[in-house]
Amino acid sequence: MTQEIHGTVADGFEAVREEFAAFVARERPDYEGQLCAYVHGRQVVDLWAGEGAAADSLYGVFSTTKGAAHLVVALLVQDGTLELDRKVTYYWPEFGAEGKGAVTLRDLLAHRAGVVGLDAGFGEEELADDRAIAERIADQRPFWRPGTAFGYHALVIGALTGEVVRRATGRTTQELFEERVRAPYGLDFHLGLPEALEPRFRSVLPMAPTPEQQAVLDATPTGPHTLGSIAFNDHVPDAGTLVDHANSRLVRAKGPTSAGGVAAARGIAGMYAAAVSGLDGRPPLLKPDTIAEVGQIHSVGHDLVSQGHRAFGLGFQATAAMAYPFLGAGAFGHSGAAGSQGFADPRSGLAYGYTRRRWAYPGGAAPENDRFVRAVHSAALAG
Repeated sequence: MTQEIHGTVADGFEAVREEFAAFVARERPDYEGQLCAYVHGRQVVDLWAGEGAAADSLYGVFSTTKGAAHLVVALLVQDGTLELDRKVTYYWPEFGAEGKGAVTLRDLLAHRAGVVGLDAGFGEEELADDRAIAERIADQRPFWRPGTAFGYHALVIGALTGEVVRRATGRTTQELFEERVRAPYGLDFHLGLPEALEPRFRSVLPMAPTPEQQAVLDATPTGPHTLGSIAFNDHVPDAGTLVDHANSRLVRAKGPTSAGGVAAARGIAGMYAAAVSGLDGRPPLLKPDTIAEVGQIHSVGHDLVSQGHRAFGLGFQATAAMAYPFLGAGAFGHSGAAGSQGFADPRSGLAYGYTRRRWAYPGGAAPENDRFVRAVHSAALAG
């Protein structure tokens, strides 16, 4: 039985609804997800599907959280509170231990610092606590000479940049995001989910690969001492999974800024619209020079953690170079492990958000985003 598609699209964006409906018809019967987009601050797509889902359902969005965290950093750089080419130790002296003294904030944001995790790993409660992560990482020896290469700091980057934020301002990234971004626009993107909103949270469902997909996963080389294992804390005996991480009330309450955010697609797309175009009559949060700085590619090529081709700006993924080459130069955002995606394409004015409940194969931005993004972008250019 084909699921009903809920929501609306603006004139000229009918092809997006068709693409979404076609995907839902092909997907597992238990599919649940949301798709939202703005163009120049105007909502043009607002769709959702799934039994029990609603427009304001909230999902664990994993690393899409990093986009929210680093929007705060971008605002502080724009304010002059933070300087990209200052050494991290200017703000946080303890970080300089074990050969990290020359690392700049720019290096850190571009995943070039080399401290992707801990030799000894983290406990589950520590991964919910940005302060605990930062305190322990400060004493960690880098896994490569800082600045010589890059690798995705998957579970720690938000804590590290967040400690710089805290030392410079006396406030946490979570507090500043709430004050400067989420609350003024009423966005359903939370770095720390209030207890009162828990009924709207939809727990993450684990991946359910086909036998053929499972065979590929089983054949993928892994090892307990690889950089990938360390970066994702998989080398810790009996470590919880990322699904467990998102489904933990402790994680949702504290909102760790690497992968602990909770959002609806409306909140993700609305955040990026507010950042580059403005919303509700307000001017854009970011000035053109800041938008260009954070979207400029700083690290591109072979990622030592993922062992694949990746491209990063400053705290954000370089979305066009990394995922959707038809987007404008300077597009920036961040995807999440279970399939979520969010970005801004400043040249077309497009702001995009996608969530889904069940973990998508093979991980990272769900494959259906390829078709959704292309459809939305084409309609935006034609408008």
